[in-house]
Amino acid sequence: MSSKISNKDKKDWENFLNNHEKLPIKDSEGQNKQLAKSRTLDLHGFSLSNANIAIEEFINKAYKEKINKLIIITGKGIHSNNEKNPFVSKDLSILKYSIPEFISNNENLMKIINSIEEAKVEDGGGGAIYIYLKKTKEYKI
Repeated sequence: MSSKISNKDKKDWENFLNNHEKLPIKDSEGQNKQLAKSRTLDLHGFSLSNANIAIEEFINKAYKEKINKLIIITGKGIHSNNEKNPFVSKDLSILKYSIPEFISNNENLMKIINSIEEAKVEDGGGGAIYIYLKKTKEYKI
């Protein structure tokens, strides 16, 4: 890299210093915007009924705290013992399937949820879901 400054650069710098126009402060542009807040709930080891209770409380609390995004870790159900029990559904009692079903059938929860999506690999992939909540001014509990 050359340590010499060209005459054009010198002239541009002088013009900049003599120009009294204010430059925008890029660091403060996003300060007024609310940053995306997220919370995570890991349901590994929960029974189906305990998971449903925990998820409902978690979503309602997050909504009241103005959290935008929830990550629910359900696991993939690969260690489930449901295959050994002929009286239990192999899919629906696994939290991976039952939690989204429970949420979508709960009218009160769906009033405060914008969308439910499968998580990205870095957040658990097929063993986790994202829940995006509405802003609190859109719906009051």
